Amino acid sequence: MTARTPVLIVGAGPIGLALAGDLGWRGNACTLIEKTDGVIDHPKMDLIGVRTMEFCRRWGIADWVRDAPYPGDYPQDYIWLTALTGFELGRERFPGRAFEACPQESPQKRERVPQDMFDPIIKRFATSIPSVTLHHNTELVGFADKGTHVVASVRDTLNGETREIEASYLIGTDGGGSFVREQLKIGMSGHPSLTYTTNVIFRCPNFSELHDKGKGYRFIFIGPEGTWLTIVAINGGDRFRMSIVGTPDKVTHTEADIHAALKRAMGKDFDYEILSVMRWVRRELVADSYGRGRVYLAGDAVHLTSPTGALGMNTGMQDAVDLGWKLDAVLKVWGGENLLASYETERKPVAVRNIKASTENLERMLAPRTTRKPPPEVFVHGPAGDAARKAYGEWYTELMSHEWFMNGYHLGYRYDDSPIVVPDGTPALPLEGRTYTQTARPGARAPHVWLRDGRSTLDLYGRGFVLLRLGAHAPSGAGIASAAASVPLDIVTLDEPAVHKAYQARLLLVRPDGHVAWRADTDPGDAYGVIARVTGALPLRPAQTKAS
Repeated sequence: MTARTPVLIVGAGPIGLALAGDLGWRGNACTLIEKTDGVIDHPKMDLIGVRTMEFCRRWGIADWVRDAPYPGDYPQDYIWLTALTGFELGRERFPGRAFEACPQESPQKRERVPQDMFDPIIKRFATSIPSVTLHHNTELVGFADKGTHVVASVRDTLNGETREIEASYLIGTDGGGSFVREQLKIGMSGHPSLTYTTNVIFRCPNFSELHDKGKGYRFIFIGPEGTWLTIVAINGGDRFRMSIVGTPDKVTHTEADIHAALKRAMGKDFDYEILSVMRWVRRELVADSYGRGRVYLAGDAVHLTSPTGALGMNTGMQDAVDLGWKLDAVLKVWGGENLLASYETERKPVAVRNIKASTENLERMLAPRTTRKPPPEVFVHGPAGDAARKAYGEWYTELMSHEWFMNGYHLGYRYDDSPIVVPDGTPALPLEGRTYTQTARPGARAPHVWLRDGRSTLDLYGRGFVLLRLGAHAPSGAGIASAAASVPLDIVTLDEPAVHKAYQARLLLVRPDGHVAWRADTDPGDAYGVIARVTGALPLRPAQTKAS
């Protein structure tokens, strides 16, 4: 028997799990398949960005992430040094995640939660919804887009049995080596090999007691040749990830190389246990297309980036939310035929910008090997060495600060040129990087403002469209309400000056993903045209319905 599901998602990493959870949260059934058993031996990411945390807040799981096992008091310092028992060149101090304040522009803050802690949380969210079905040890081996549906062939990796699943849509969230993307014959453009890097997860319970640098999240090691290695605190306890930062030339580091690197980083022999080794290529690639027909791609399947800046998984989470509400709309028949086509139009420019920023961060990290190698005095004791280390460390600290502060990327992505956004004639603000200035210009994320009742304005958005009426004498919005009769729409009236100041209009239409779709100070002359634009369709007017 052929199983049937509205949406088949291939790949149960954080993006696939988030998409399944978002679809289920919106009241849709979906099936998620994963070819592995789901166990994560080598976490690839560990920073949950502020926008991802806003999504978790929407889904009701922000507290789950906040309460993850990563210790809240573990310092998040970034430290650059010659060796752990050598010279410190500088550091950027950050408190433990429990003590970091939320930025002014969000009700949430970033969280240090590695993938082996975060994936179980997002999996718990998705699988707690009865309409979401998850199958591990199930591999996609082929699919055919029939025009009205997709037929997928899947194989049980334990017993080898194959079966078919029929879906209205198939979504590939199956990573950088995406089978779905390959079957669609979609290429990727950019730089295929920035560095060949070797990651090593090792256990060392007394790591911070072996040197005088104290606890920190990320240690960046600089030798005479420049930046050559990093070590990060994976779990704020006994597990660490060492990365031998390579070059575009392929080098396979041996076991002896790994032990030598650990000894050089510490500055002496020490006891540790190697848990896993992963050799990988740092890339800067974006897919030429985000899908075809009834098959779409998200996450690493469409963009591969250097992890410098934590924009990889977090960009994929934005993909999942953008695609989630649009699939919901189409499945429930209020989304028009052009709605899903807007997915690539909106998301691809964001990916291009984010991977470029990530590569720029990598170039800054590697600047000691390319643009300004450390002078020999940096490695020598004495007053001359102290002065050289101070000057070099100050330069590198300022250079690296671009990576630590990136809310202009995490929160400031916009859909200015989207076909389902109605421009209001105001000029676009310059895109920011290190900082983020909130704007309610159509296409932007609707601003966060604390309401008198203790909620954030962001708590108003998510399920469907929201029509905001701002001020005591705001227009009625009756035209929008009438035109959106078949569209999920809540009307919210707020007489709070801080909200009006942030949103700069008296009427605003906010999309299910929390982005502004339209704004004005008066009711629109063509409300049906507005709704047609933002839903990707041209609904029939009442007169046309009667005529038909």
